[in-house]
Formats: sequence, structure tokens, C-alpha cells
Amino acid sequence: MLLDHFVVQGLLVFHTYTKEGEFSTEYRILAIVAFLLMTVIYKAVGVYRHDNARSDYFSSLMQAWGMLVVLLAAFGFVTKTSDTFSREVILTWSITGFFGQCVVYYVTRTVAVRFISEAIPTLMLGGGDLARHIAEHVNRNQWIAETVVGVVDDDASVAGAWKEIDVPWLGETQDIDRIVAEQGVRRVYICLPMAESARIRDLALSLVEANVDVIWAPDIFGVSLLNHSIKEIAGVPLISFSETPLVGGSALAKTAMDKTLAFLAILVLSPILIATALAVKLTSPGPMIFKQKRHGWDGRILEVYKFRSMYVHDEKDGVVKQATKQDDRITPVGRFIRKSSIDELPQLFNVLEGSMSLVGPRPHALAHNEFYRGKIRAYMLRHRIKPGLTGLAQVNGFRGETDTLDKMENRVNYDLAYINNWSIWLDIEIMFRTVFVLFSKNAY
Repeated sequence: MLLDHFVVQGLLVFHTYTKEGEFSTEYRILAIVAFLLMTVIYKAVGVYRHDNARSDYFSSLMQAWGMLVVLLAAFGFVTKTSDTFSREVILTWSITGFFGQCVVYYVTRTVAVRFISEAIPTLMLGGGDLARHIAEHVNRNQWIAETVVGVVDDDASVAGAWKEIDVPWLGETQDIDRIVAEQGVRRVYICLPMAESARIRDLALSLVEANVDVIWAPDIFGVSLLNHSIKEIAGVPLISFSETPLVGGSALAKTAMDKTLAFLAILVLSPILIATALAVKLTSPGPMIFKQKRHGWDGRILEVYKFRSMYVHDEKDGVVKQATKQDDRITPVGRFIRKSSIDELPQLFNVLEGSMSLVGPRPHALAHNEFYRGKIRAYMLRHRIKPGLTGLAQVNGFRGETDTLDKMENRVNYDLAYINNWSIWLDIEIMFRTVFVLFSKNAY
């Protein structure tokens, strides 16, 4: 942390002297403000909590440094002092400051690892998927100063699976004191299934008395996770199994991008919208716009707008039948606008009103949701984010009719992957890829 401050302040002084020939009062104030903001923001983001994972560290560093630069720019704009500073100095400092901190991290971690004489002998208590996942990560990662020397589990049949990752099964839990002593174990991960939680307390107390580090890794692999996270309130760790990623600044950023691009798209595509509306109205009786109730964000009901692509008809017994190839309900104009996805364009107005997003899981008819929710695990979790005009499933080939349970399950898996990995950049990537799948053979 101290080295980061030294590098950031040193680079600011260097770039200022190089460009201005002096380090004026304005830049000294900037240095003080930057120091204070770094201290607060880095702690809030948790930059220095990620001691063992390089990807986590660089991700949190990028987030924190980006926030600092944006806040400094906003501060200069509000106080009307931005013209006081050289844009070249601020730009080069912003770029080199980030990479300078990356170098500091890499060098300090390399030195630390090189001077560690031996890794901490570590034992896995529990032989399930979670324990194996942690053991693989620990033994593969040279930045983690631990070596998993074995696994303890009452089921000896797990030994075969652990041999695949070169970790031996050492015995049952009743022998753990002996195993710890024989192997010189200094750290134990308790990775027992949630069904055995009653045993965790007794095992933890026994291990503490053996003077080893005891770490509990709750086995959450058996739970359908969605954007899961770990928080703390009043010193109590809280594990969130299911949480929407659209909170605070993330929700604001996505909404701003959605409404801005939707408004511009409506302006640019207005000739197509008008021409399509006239074609629908003049070629078959019925309304131009078809409205259908669907589940939206957090399961709320919304009305989705589409250009009508079918002849007006009644659904039998209230069952909503998906469109299929050679469907005789589809009009000639409807066939073209469905194939080209023009029928979905009115949903830009859904985006503008805030009930939908440009990118997200495609909203399904209420009847479809009721049908699939009991057949596909975690199906309804796809509603923990705004539905979209396009989504990760659609750009990966799951567009159009889902005539088998496997197809719908794959679509849902992509939807959940999107929610778990959501970012503005992922939205931009999906929108870009959508252009190349508009005329997919799967749409009809």
C-alpha cells in the first residue's frame, strides 16, 4: 500500500516537472486529494484483501483506480479548476499510475514468494467437489504459500478422484489428530457438506487445540448460485446465494446506456418502424402492435410490444404456442419481420420506459414460465435482472423456438451465466455480436 502511494505520487511529480518545469500549488493540492481518495476508495473496494488471487487484485485495482480518476475529473469540473491542469499530465499520469501499481504488485509478490522457504502444509477436511476445487487451485497457484498434502474423509471411495489431482486420501475424521501430527499440518480447510454442519463445531474446536489454522469453506456447490458474494455486518460474515447485479452505480450505468441508445435507435430506425407498421396494417386485419404479458425484473409483470406477425387468432385453452417453422398463423409480412427481428423493434419503447433493457434474458410468455419453472432447476432466477431485446443465449445460437427441454435448459444456463458475469462491456459485446445473428436460420 505504501509503495502504491509512493509510485502514484512520484509519477505525478515526474510528469508535472517534465511538462511544467515545476510542481505548483495546484498539483500539490491534487496530490493530497489523490492520496486521501486512494486511502478511502482502495479500502472500500478491497484492493488489498486479495492477497492470493492475481486476477482479483488487478480487477479491484482497475475498479478503484478508475473511480479515483473519475472523481478527480468530476471534482475539477464542479470546482471549475480543470483548466488549471495540463490534460497531457493528467492523462499520462492516469495511465502510468495504474501500470505502475501493477508493477509494484508483481515485484513485491515475486520477492515474497521467492523468500518463502517452504509452503504451509495444508489438509482438506471433506472430499467433495468444493474441497477438490480449492485443493486444485491452491496447488496450481505459485502465489499461494500453501501445499495441500492430503484429504480426510469418512468415505474412502473418494481416494480415486483425489489421485487425479495428486492429493492422497489420508484417512477418516476420527484419525485427524494423528494425521495432523504425522504430516506436520499447519492449516486445515473444513469443506464438509451443509448436511454435516452439526459436526463442524466439534471438529473446529478439536483442531484449534492442535494449534493449526482452521478455515471453514461452506459447501455452497449444491446451491443454485446467482451473482453470489460475501459481505460483513457487525463482524458477521454473510453469504449471498442469489443477488441481482443491478444495484447502485451498476444499475445507473446500465439504465443510462439503455435509454440513450434506445432513444437514438428509435430516431435512426423511425423510417423502418413507420414502414413496418403500415405494412402490417395494410396486409392483414388487426392491430399493428401486439402486446403480451411477460415476467420482467424480479418477476414483475410487464407488457412487451411487438409488431404483429400473425393473423389474429385465439389460443386454445389459453395455451401459448411457440411459433414454429411453416407456422400457418404467420402472415407473409410477419414471416419477413420475424426472420429479420424487425418485429422486436417496438421493444425499444419498453427499454425507453424502463421495463426492459437492450441486453438481458429474453422475456418468456407467462404460460411458458409456469411450464418450465417446475422442469428446469433455477429457471426463475433468470428474472433477477431486466429482460432484454437480445441476450447471451441468443448470440450463442439459442434463438427462436425451444422445442425441447434441453434447448430451453441451455438457454437458461446462458441467461444465468450472463447475470453472474454481467458488466457494461459484456452488454456491448453482445450487442455487437447480435448484428451478425439477426438473420439466423433459427428465427421464424
